[in-house]
Order: sequence, then structure tokens, then C-alpha cells
Amino acid sequence: MIEGQTAAMSEDPVELPEWTGDLETDVIAAIRTVFDPEIPVNVYDLGLIYRLDVSNPDLIDIDMTLTAPGCPVAGEMLRQVEKAALLAPGTKAAKVNLVFDPPWDAQKMSDEAKLELGML
Repeated sequence: MIEGQTAAMSEDPVELPEWTGDLETDVIAAIRTVFDPEIPVNVYDLGLIYRLDVSNPDLIDIDMTLTAPGCPVAGEMLRQVEKAALLAPGTKAAKVNLVFDPPWDAQKMSDEAKLELGML
């Protein structure tokens, strides 16, 4: 678990979203700053976030999967999602749980992601 209000996403600067004041909306916007390194789409629109519980701002609980179980950057992606969630105002801590049930498939992607990848 990573605690604190500020976090760096990576070595590259990240453009932060405009905050709305709605915790769930802001956490989603922050998570959308994390991109899969192999697919040029953010992890939220890829459908990798299976559950987002913001009912307790002291601990945002996130279930996340990967496009493939053997993803070589799995640990880094989970840390990036945790750090991103912490960027949302009002968030004190975040925990990302890696899950593989149900398995990810392209049907879980948002229409925006499918359009970006030429699938629509």
C-alpha cells in the first residue's frame, strides 16, 4: 500500500486531469493517466480495472487485471495505478489487487479504446 497525497507516475511528466470534486470521477481520471506499455491506451479504457471502491477515502480499493497473465511489467503497472489513484484529491491510501477472474478480453475495452485501436 502506498500512502500520501502526491506521487510520480514515471520518469516522464504526466498531464494531470482537472479535478471535479467527485472522488470516484477523480480517481478514474487519475487512473486514465496510466497506459499499458504495449498498447497505446490507458488501463481504465482497456478494461483492466474490474472494481473500484471509493467508499472509504482512507483506502481506495482497486481490482485490476492484465491483458495477459505473463505480463513482464505487471508489478510496475500495479504501482502506477496505486500512485495515480493517490493523485485524486481526498485520497489518503490506495491498494491494487491483481485478479485474473474473469480473464480479460477485448470486449472489456471502452468504445473509445476500440476506436483508438481501429477496432470500430
